Amino acid sequence: MQKPIRPEWRIARYSPDPATRIRQLEAEPLPASTAALLDESAAEVPERLAWRFIDSGETATYREVQAGVNRLASALHGLGVRKGTHVAAMVPNLPQFPLTWLAIGRLGAVMVPVNISYTGRELDYIVNDGQAEYLVIHEEYLATLDAMEKRPATLTDARVVVVGRPRPGQRDWQALHDAGDPAFHAPLPGGIDDLLNIQYTSGTTGFPKGVLQAQRYWLTQSKINAFRDGLAYERILISTPFYYMDPQWLLLMAFHQRATAFIAAKQSTTRYTEWLRTWKIQFSLMPLEVMFKNPPSPDDGDNDIRRVNVYGLRKEIHAAAERRFNVNAREAFGMTELGSATFMPLEVEDMTGSGSCGMAGPFRQCKVVDPSGIEVPRGKIGELVVRGSGILLGYFNKPEATASAFHGDWFRTGDLFRQDGRGYFYIVGRVKEMIRRSSENIPAREVEAVLKDMPQIVEAAVIPVPDELRKEEVKACVILKPGLTKAEVPPEAIIEHARKYLAPFKVPRYIEYRSEFPRTPSNKIRKPELMMEKADQRLDSWDRVDNVWR
Repeated sequence: MQKPIRPEWRIARYSPDPATRIRQLEAEPLPASTAALLDESAAEVPERLAWRFIDSGETATYREVQAGVNRLASALHGLGVRKGTHVAAMVPNLPQFPLTWLAIGRLGAVMVPVNISYTGRELDYIVNDGQAEYLVIHEEYLATLDAMEKRPATLTDARVVVVGRPRPGQRDWQALHDAGDPAFHAPLPGGIDDLLNIQYTSGTTGFPKGVLQAQRYWLTQSKINAFRDGLAYERILISTPFYYMDPQWLLLMAFHQRATAFIAAKQSTTRYTEWLRTWKIQFSLMPLEVMFKNPPSPDDGDNDIRRVNVYGLRKEIHAAAERRFNVNAREAFGMTELGSATFMPLEVEDMTGSGSCGMAGPFRQCKVVDPSGIEVPRGKIGELVVRGSGILLGYFNKPEATASAFHGDWFRTGDLFRQDGRGYFYIVGRVKEMIRRSSENIPAREVEAVLKDMPQIVEAAVIPVPDELRKEEVKACVILKPGLTKAEVPPEAIIEHARKYLAPFKVPRYIEYRSEFPRTPSNKIRKPELMMEKADQRLDSWDRVDNVWR
């Protein structure tokens, strides 16, 4: 039995029937831009808190956020940022990140978010591939900026805006903000179909691809999550890093609801239930599987939660986890290219523990197809394809990747699905060669390229290893140059090399030495065969976390 839905939680204008509610949402107009959504919120609830940063205690009302965004937008405009200008941002979960993003949107400029754990090599790739002309960066990552090999000539120190203490010649974010005009109006403001983000996502063809997301993408994604269950939320938790897509739409979701966003510095499963209770959170993304493995506590179910989103929760524990934590947990499926694609309606209690990720959501059409794009019969396995308003515009400067990602106007997810007779979708596996560690997508080819740059390694094959905590861990199978042994090239040396060029989450946990790989007639490595050689892929490998040979 799910947590009872109280009548006062429901928004009166929306039907309790999911199919009718989807049609209602699709018929409603979207705000004209992200800036318009903020302006509407500030006009309606000016003194309500828009956000509270949990760790620092910093707060801002909707009126204060609006003024701060205007100040920064005017300052960035004074530096030369115009409609269409690309601005990279490498900032942790501080107010400066959302203020920068919203100011960029007001100007009609484009943000290129950067993972704060990236090395100089990875920053180099994102800045150059994303054609960033300006960089907003926290002082803690200036050493990463120094480590770039090919900093663009246009990215001068005068175009580097530092959150914290700038170096000589660089700009001070706070000074720019404070000198800005709180009543600023952009000469050419961003509109709903203008590009807002180049959001990099790890693909299967090597290095990350920049997903082109218009303002419509963010307004659609946030509205879907705000209202698809027809409930009102006053307090929403954001605990993942802002450079990911989730905190960005969660913030706009709060704006749609005129709610307060409670923002943590970083994700913490040990502090999660404390956040729920202290701030009386009503909606969040919940790390339920990890939390379920912790010893039970008498206050596990002490919360004000109305609904949580979960992704890939094991069906065997779904119902028990809902009961223990006193939450309505509903599965969904989405990705950077699409935002939200499917969702399980709150009202459908009998699907709890089914393993389904729901039905096609608002603004989305979904079907399961064969390799030629023809829909397969219900119950058959094929690739999920999705179309609808507010999905990606394509991949930045990668026309071939964009073309191959679509069957006509249907986006190819690269994931294998089946659909049951009632229309609910189930994830079966993946077409793409990707390692999914926690919330991170890790392309095997990128890790392999780094390992093969090590002089002692002739060839490398990177594969996933199932893991209870993180879903999958990274394993690297390597062949050394003839004559070298693993004593001469120990795992620690390989891991040290990987750490120089990869973010920590991409560094292999397991290292296996091999003399050969299974191969196709064209000499390509047979990854599926490699992954099936052992029932337990940890065997015969060095485990860097436990510091043992398996």
